[in-house]
Amino acid sequence: MDIDLEKLNLHDYKPLREIVFESIREAILDGRLKPGERVMEVQLAEKLGVSRTPVREAIRKLELEGLLVMEPRKGAYVADISLNDVVDVLEIRSSLEGLAASLAAIRANEEEIELLRQKAVEFKQCIEKKDVQGMINKDTEFHEVILLAAKNKKLTSIIESLREQVQRFRVAYFTEYNMTTYLVEEHQNVLNAIENREPERASKYAQNHIENIEKYIVSGLKDNFKIDNI
Repeated sequence: MDIDLEKLNLHDYKPLREIVFESIREAILDGRLKPGERVMEVQLAEKLGVSRTPVREAIRKLELEGLLVMEPRKGAYVADISLNDVVDVLEIRSSLEGLAASLAAIRANEEEIELLRQKAVEFKQCIEKKDVQGMINKDTEFHEVILLAAKNKKLTSIIESLREQVQRFRVAYFTEYNMTTYLVEEHQNVLNAIENREPERASKYAQNHIENIEKYIVSGLKDNFKIDNI
């Protein structure tokens, strides 16, 4: 297991077990720890510069989240990504993101709309630089502003949970340059509808945006996922 992990900042105000958990979790979500890869307690502790105890606690917690699986007499492995599961999540997200966009079209104030414009511009700039991690970050921020403008905490919580479940496929998706150019247009469509206070159009464009991601995964990323009879 040769993972790119830096030693932790132990001066953080969070409890050590939480810092360790978040570090390993992030490594799984951003693809540094890959599906099917064995997670070894001793090596992780050495990489992070901590004892084995918080690593062991983090592994148990990540197993409960479904990001790690324990195999008898073998240890912990990063859970495989099921394409079916990803598609299921995106089908739910499509409806919920549509609801969020429609609420944002009704409830957004001018400051939030201006922030949404800014995130759309920043996303486009990352595409021009071919900055994949920047694209991921700015796309996330664009959607976070929509959730902020929707002003519904329960909806935000549900969508953020669903987004994390498909986080691991996003590097592959954003690396495909032809797809990212379409995303600029899709973001702009959602932005325009919110600016113009058109909730139905905002909902439609937001749903189309997620549905297009789903189509791309099914047609173009099958080889990167564990497929369950799709």
